[in-house]
Order: sequence, then structure tokens, then C-alpha cells
Amino acid sequence: MNDAEFIVSELTKRGEGIGVAESITGGHLSGALIDIAGASNIFAGGIVAYSNKLKISDLNVAPEVLDQFGAASAEVAQAMALGAQAKFAATWGLSTTGVAGPGPHNGRPAGTVWIGIAGPGVLTAINPVISSELSRNQVRSESVAGALMAFARILNPGTN
Repeated sequence: MNDAEFIVSELTKRGEGIGVAESITGGHLSGALIDIAGASNIFAGGIVAYSNKLKISDLNVAPEVLDQFGAASAEVAQAMALGAQAKFAATWGLSTTGVAGPGPHNGRPAGTVWIGIAGPGVLTAINPVISSELSRNQVRSESVAGALMAFARILNPGTN
């Protein structure tokens, strides 16, 4: 069972739902979950908030957080996850933000990725190690895989 299948299965068992907020992954994270049979039981909705303007207006990310930390940061990933959780009235919020490349953006190298997770007793940001040598599409694919793996481990902490 892959991470997306586990997430759909586990959230279905728990009777919980998930809302997704994506920047760097541009809808691919939502797609990875929706690809799994039974996703309609748990997937509340997703938003691609690529611009900071949408992060502010649709996910309630505070402009000062964006100004102080930049979009590719732990703080923004957490705020996006909370925004998705609230926007979709879901048990969990999962977000992705970062720099896909090519090249750096606002002083952060390509491959800088942050995953935000918000849920019952959980508010965290995870920074997976993704090589700046990868192509833009590879960085984005690795971001989706990292988000699914991180969230699966939150749901089942006994896994490695």
C-alpha cells in the first residue's frame, strides 16, 4: 500500500477529512489523493494558491508572515495548512510551498520545500531534503511524495 492509499484508508476508518493547499505542487498533491478509490469519502477540497495574493485572500495567510519569512518557509506552510483546514472545514490541512526552480527564488535555492500539516493536536512544518540538481518537475514530484509520506507518518507514527 502506498502512502496515498494508506491516507485514504486511514482517514476513511477514522471518519476524518482533509483539505489541501498547494503552491509548489500546483494541484498534483490533490490529484495524488483523488486518484485513490474512496477519496471522495475523505477529500474535502483543494486550492492551488500559487500567488501570495491568493495565499492571503483564500487561505488567510497573514501578509506579515509572508513579508517576514517568505512564501517558501515553515511559517507559511503551517499557515497554509491551517487555512486549508478552515476553508474546507476538514479535520486535517495539508500544504506544500517552496521553490521548484530552475534556480533560486528570493534567496532560496531550487529544492527548498516546506510541507505544512494541521490537525488534531498537530501543527508542524517539515522540510524534506530535495536536491537543487533535480529538474523543476522532479522537485515538484518529490514534493508530492514528501507530503504524502510526512502525512502518512503523522497518521501512523510507528512507521519509519
